[in-house]
Amino acid sequence: MASGHAAISVETRGAVDSVLGDGILNVRKEVGWTSHDVVAKLRGLFRGQKIGHAGTLDPAATGVLPVLLGRGTRIAEYLLDWDKAYDAVLRLGKTTDTQDATGVVLATRSTEGLTEEAIRSAIVQFQGRGTQLPPMYSAVKVGGVPLYKAARAGRTVERERREVMVYEIAVLGIAGCDVSLHVRCAKGTYVRTLCADIGDALGVGGHLLSLERSRVGPLTIQRALTIEDIRSKLLLGRLAEDLISLDQALEHVPALAVDEATAARVLHGVPVPSGAATWATGGRVEGMAGQPVRVKDRAGRLLALGRMPAGGAEQAVAILKVLADA
Repeated sequence: MASGHAAISVETRGAVDSVLGDGILNVRKEVGWTSHDVVAKLRGLFRGQKIGHAGTLDPAATGVLPVLLGRGTRIAEYLLDWDKAYDAVLRLGKTTDTQDATGVVLATRSTEGLTEEAIRSAIVQFQGRGTQLPPMYSAVKVGGVPLYKAARAGRTVERERREVMVYEIAVLGIAGCDVSLHVRCAKGTYVRTLCADIGDALGVGGHLLSLERSRVGPLTIQRALTIEDIRSKLLLGRLAEDLISLDQALEHVPALAVDEATAARVLHGVPVPSGAATWATGGRVEGMAGQPVRVKDRAGRLLALGRMPAGGAEQAVAILKVLADA
């Protein structure tokens, strides 16, 4: 890895700054790496480029990790609403303290009496809206302190159940005590907690054996790039082909179009006054009070992210993030 980084020439580094610019890369995280590890490795390639990520993956998990470049780091919070899809293996009969295979086994129970029908029947009950108790080994904060820090110190913190949404959960196969699952869910859903809860519902316990995130919003595992893929494309000057623009990433956010004079002011953070913008995405959107919007010029260039006024037709659209050069 280190020798590969050293091979990046000054000319190549300049090409990164001028060609890649701002956007999102669909990166394939490998097993054993933290999401921060991925960002650190890419910083070694994109020297001087601001980099972040959206949607953390546990070190034992693999799959799609959205990596944000340049001004892409400014829109992370707006990408967290993307739904996610996972391919997981649930191992029934063993409960662990981390709810996955990296933890200490707390209890072992026989799965001999379980039928395929009983397993499928229990699993389907978890589709739809429900609640989860955030796992102790998670980044969820209670009193400003991440739960995993308390867990590592041997403490259990009282926490409240949170509402989650599982759009789809399908059984792909059952082999002994291992159940292969496909899960599509909203943000904030822990698949390892889902596995533990299914095991509890069946009366035998269970934990997450393996996990691959196959999709985050429009980013799919089939199009994801490994670090080596990124290095190779970078040296060939072809990495820009895989960069997703900020406008593409924010396609789910309604857009307003403004005239040239208003556009110039938007780039300096000036709010958009009432009557100075029209909907660029097919008519007025109901219930938009207080919601984010893209602000674009008449040519379709993304200028900024704004927020619709909370009420009153005469109020202006506030500018939250400027995303283009003045």
